[in-house]
Amino acid sequence: MIKLMEVTQDNWMNVASLSVREDQKGYVAPAISIIARGYVYRNCNAKVFAICNDNIVVGAALINDFSDEPLGYHLQQFMVDQRYQSAGFGSAALELILDTMRKEGRYDHVEVCVKKEDTTAIRLYEKYGFVDSGYIDEDEPDSLNMICYLSN
Repeated sequence: MIKLMEVTQDNWMNVASLSVREDQKGYVAPAISIIARGYVYRNCNAKVFAICNDNIVVGAALINDFSDEPLGYHLQQFMVDQRYQSAGFGSAALELILDTMRKEGRYDHVEVCVKKEDTTAIRLYEKYGFVDSGYIDEDEPDSLNMICYLSN
């Protein structure tokens, strides 16, 4: 059963050991960097989650608040370890992440930036209601900015 657990001093090394396939490394930061970004973005309400299947860490996610308008959630990093991909863990985890943000209810949307060539991730996000926001980040012109409105 998939669950989200905050990264703590007891489980951070399990999270840090996660990795994606070689061909995916340009799409997501290394796991240790995800943990570090959680600290760097602490003033933006950053939370790093271990994605667990029962008690086995299978992935990681970083969520923080946008500090610029429009205010909203930012799914900054999301990854499933290469050993656990194609087992439905990413879908289940994304559903839990979105439910967590809905319950928290501070913002009405979440945004994610995805490399345009990462069609697998784009299809996953679309499955859960993400659409192209139309925004083009001049620092990331090869990326698609996607938005999901959290209202039910």
